[in-house]
Amino acid sequence: MDTEEIFDVVDESGRVIGSAPRGRVHGDPSLLHRSVHVLVLNGNGELFLQKRSANKDIQPGKWDTSVGGHVGLGEEVQAAARREMEEELGIREAEIGFLYSYLWRSAVESELVTSYLCRYEGPIRVLRSEIEEGLYWSLPAIEIKLGSGTFTPNFEEEYSRLKKYLQGKSGMP
Repeated sequence: MDTEEIFDVVDESGRVIGSAPRGRVHGDPSLLHRSVHVLVLNGNGELFLQKRSANKDIQPGKWDTSVGGHVGLGEEVQAAARREMEEELGIREAEIGFLYSYLWRSAVESELVTSYLCRYEGPIRVLRSEIEEGLYWSLPAIEIKLGSGTFTPNFEEEYSRLKKYLQGKSGMP
């Protein structure tokens, strides 16, 4: 028998204040829960993006961050990022570095997102039950498609933050 995932409900600083099932947090934006993103860049400065499965309950069929997922009940944020990276892309033992955290609010949910960067050249094996397709995109190709409905709104927010981060570091990925 399948049981619904339970997530920690947190305050804006990330302190756990309760818990709720996935179906409830994905319908009540007052319940802030934690999620993780990992942005995978190759040596050419291209960003790996995943096309979300048509079966996803949020933003099906849209292109999104390299890796995205929820932090499980009682799970550490960085452990969740590593778990999601292995589950979704088959990437194990790659270095990840903290980028930033931010609040993401939509009409259906509110997330405290923690994002990491992974520079990676190895093989990628996408999890077909969650990801329809995965490709490396050049940053100019992403910019051409921004605002066209190709990407999730959350990815577009994430991309603007990543771009500022990269420009602050060296101007180049």
